[in-house]
Amino acid sequence: MTDETNALGTYLRARRELVSPESAGLTSSGQRRVRGLRREEVAMLAGISADYYLRLEQGRDRHPSAQVLESLARVLHLDEAATEYLLSLGIERPRSTRRRPRRETAPAGIRKLLATLALPAFVEGRHFDVLAANPLATALSPRLVPGRNRLRDVFLDQAEQALYPDWEHASRHLVAGFRASVGTDTSDPRCIELVGELSLASDRFRQLWARHDVQTREGASVTMDHPVVGPLTLNREKLMIGGAGGQLLVIYHPDQATEAAEKLQLLASITAPDPQSQPTSGRQPTNQPTTTTIGEYNR
Repeated sequence: MTDETNALGTYLRARRELVSPESAGLTSSGQRRVRGLRREEVAMLAGISADYYLRLEQGRDRHPSAQVLESLARVLHLDEAATEYLLSLGIERPRSTRRRPRRETAPAGIRKLLATLALPAFVEGRHFDVLAANPLATALSPRLVPGRNRLRDVFLDQAEQALYPDWEHASRHLVAGFRASVGTDTSDPRCIELVGELSLASDRFRQLWARHDVQTREGASVTMDHPVVGPLTLNREKLMIGGAGGQLLVIYHPDQATEAAEKLQLLASITAPDPQSQPTSGRQPTNQPTTTTIGEYNR
């Protein structure tokens, strides 16, 4: 677990250990007792004193200027998302008491939208809980149902892991996206619960969390090995839901006129309800996606 009382220092130390002297333009001679760069090397490259950098890592100075943080980001080879995260760690915030987990639900309008989409789609909460999903999303992965959590499934469910031929890549980006989603609020009870559970249950998660990688939650090309239709490469879009506290609408779609499009159409036909089994009179059932409230955070 991260030292929540010194988030800036913990982050600097974790990222410093990932930068080799050679990549920083330094000559490495002899055996080094530390991984990555030494503190004094970071300070020299960033143009600050070694004593000042030591105070930053030890938490004795927690609010350096943006100029200092940007210099450190350059030395630590941080990309734009990671630099923004580093800058946010240096912003002074009022002390807050531990809050009870906030109930998170998908907006009603988005749930209605899911029912109209002919593509796999689901709503992902701030802590990667599945808040709502349409039937085709569940056909893509049976774990895409309300009450499940993407982190738990990707790290603890072997069937979910088997969907991803490059699980190492997928898991790395998932953790980086989670850290970006929760931001500096890692003292949130829900975040503590998930990180604590997964750190104990998964060596892979514990190693990735310790790296402090940060990546914006954005679209990407995803390759799956589906047990019914076989290899499947889809575009995954992540669209921010306005006013929903960090919730995303996640939609999978294939390139047109591709084998993936044919396979997705086949999957849709397999999961479509049989018209002959539908009632011929009375009120027709609606094709609403299954939804639930994430209150007690069902496992």
